[in-house]
Amino acid sequence: MRNSHEIDYKIFGNDIQVLEIELDPNETVIAEAGAMVYMEEGIDFETKMGDGSNPSQGFLGKLVSAGSRLITGESLFMTHFTQRGYGKSRVAFSAPYPGTILPIDLSATRNSTLITQKDAFLAAALGTKLSVHFNQKLGSGFFGGEGFILQKMQGDGLAFVHAGGTIVEKQLNNQTLRVDTGCVVAFEEGIDFSVQRAGGLKSMIFGGEGLFLATLRGTGRVWLQSMPVKKLIEALMPRGENAKKEGGFMSSFLE
Repeated sequence: MRNSHEIDYKIFGNDIQVLEIELDPNETVIAEAGAMVYMEEGIDFETKMGDGSNPSQGFLGKLVSAGSRLITGESLFMTHFTQRGYGKSRVAFSAPYPGTILPIDLSATRNSTLITQKDAFLAAALGTKLSVHFNQKLGSGFFGGEGFILQKMQGDGLAFVHAGGTIVEKQLNNQTLRVDTGCVVAFEEGIDFSVQRAGGLKSMIFGGEGLFLATLRGTGRVWLQSMPVKKLIEALMPRGENAKKEGGFMSSFLE
């Protein structure tokens, strides 16, 4: 028997997608604050502290849970959308920047757990637990695009994450995959995530691939994105600003 609500969904669009969730009476979907695009008659929404995965949790527990979201850079509150009417009604969400919305059935992941970059969460069925995942390798925190702090999703229902550009799913079977640090979206529990130097000094400075690469090692699924938001911002910056930024970094690196 599932603990999470069973929800249906559709995803519209290509580059800037919209996620539409269909709710039966008394079904609830939780979402990042400010992500809602539209909702039909019969749906009520309420801003709450916490994800609602543990209804018996007291105020202190909810405060700790919500506080952990602040650590990941997310809002202190989450919005709960519930169908209070009769029949089916729909509520839709969009991501904050162009990219792809990825639906994942958490019950099909290893240990019903998914580790994601800290700003990847978009929405999920009620019953999904969101918490902080601390990367134990300090190098990943200092140099990795994902940082020391990641986000953990646990449950047996649907969760939706957002990534920049196109999403590529890779299955590792006791293998190693090296990736640009900002391109890691999510991975299953049991995958070892670390950051290593990108070759020799010459390659690090002039190779164009950055100073460090993320290393994913183990058995399980990994999801990658082709256009991290930081790369999108850099691409939109005036060429002079990019050159100035790179020149300043080069000077400080060589000093």
